[in-house]
Amino acid sequence: MLTKTSINAIQALVYIAQRDGAGPVSPVEIAEQLGASPSYLGKINTQLVKANVLQAHRGIKGGVTLARPPEAIRLLDIVEACQGKILGDYCTPYDNLAEVCGFHEAMFRLQEAIVTTLSGWTLRSLLDRPLPAKKLQGKVACRIGCALPKTAQD
Repeated sequence: MLTKTSINAIQALVYIAQRDGAGPVSPVEIAEQLGASPSYLGKINTQLVKANVLQAHRGIKGGVTLARPPEAIRLLDIVEACQGKILGDYCTPYDNLAEVCGFHEAMFRLQEAIVTTLSGWTLRSLLDRPLPAKKLQGKVACRIGCALPKTAQD
């Protein structure tokens, strides 16, 4: 459902947000934390800067910081920055769902559910619960836990 790029972007943003106040974070540091390519993370950062999710800082101590508070960054903002607008695959645009075919209505409802769900979750929501319950840790593969600074995982 989400691309690898979107998932890596979310992981990178969780890492950056966890370091809030520590200054700009370099793509190399983020890449090391996530086990990803620095050039790949650099491309993701560029997309997030264009979407006003990240702010770039130049210079010797440069890197990226959040452009907005975590509660103002929706998962929809992140996914659309990485994957483009979420569009339904309708037959032909038409507003009266009672008159279109079943496929058209199903795709409209799917798009509506995805956009609504991604709009309802923010980066703050993920930061508030970055790991599964203690009893599940080590038993389930968590995609966000790997983005936490090592001290936060203990």
